Amino acid sequence: MKRILLLGGVTEALAIARTLGPEHIYSLAGIGRVPTDLTCQVRVGGYGGAEGLAQFIREERIDLLLDATHPYAATISQNAAQASRLSGTPCWALRRPAWQPQAGDDWREVSDWAELIEALKPFQRPLFTLGREPLQHLDEIPAHQFWTLRALDVYPGNERCEVIGARGPFLIDDERELFERRQIDVLISKNSGSTATEPKLEVARERGVPVLVLKRPVLPGVEREFGSVGQLLEALFMSDHS
Repeated sequence: MKRILLLGGVTEALAIARTLGPEHIYSLAGIGRVPTDLTCQVRVGGYGGAEGLAQFIREERIDLLLDATHPYAATISQNAAQASRLSGTPCWALRRPAWQPQAGDDWREVSDWAELIEALKPFQRPLFTLGREPLQHLDEIPAHQFWTLRALDVYPGNERCEVIGARGPFLIDDERELFERRQIDVLISKNSGSTATEPKLEVARERGVPVLVLKRPVLPGVEREFGSVGQLLEALFMSDHS
């Protein structure tokens, strides 16, 4: 098999990493848990931009770069595509399909934080599932709002914001209980496309709660793109035997 550098972040990346032998490298930014039960090498930390990544690829004699980062990790994906060009190493990407609104959904797409805050004005009990970004804005919470913020880890909130540390997959009954207990009247979400976090959208639909969806960034084109782990692994297998 070609020597692979796998840029991880999403759940599917770990599934790919579990198929890789000791000559391959699974690379993580260092946010969240670092797996300790893999056969492949695990590298934690950044590279210093596209040029640093390209240098690492050359030094480690990487034959294939796999981008399996989060759909909203646009900077990393841009760096991967540029490093691929600089090093002359092909880049494949796992591009997780976006969620699509269903009958009964009230989705309202917003492009950035300023647009999000404007769209939030009519509501009182928002549930943020954007990660850590809202932590930078706790001193801006309007007097009529109380924020519930869910992130991977617990962080300090304030008198008008509680931060919940939780990791998916989330069960729909637990999501129902959360919405009910906190009287959530609007959900704020990235369109990550993950089945692990999809139940919150089902509960919002059941309760008639609007969803403010942060627009996906445009990601760079690469040599090959895949919508599922199965498709990507099949292509790896075929390339090994071609």
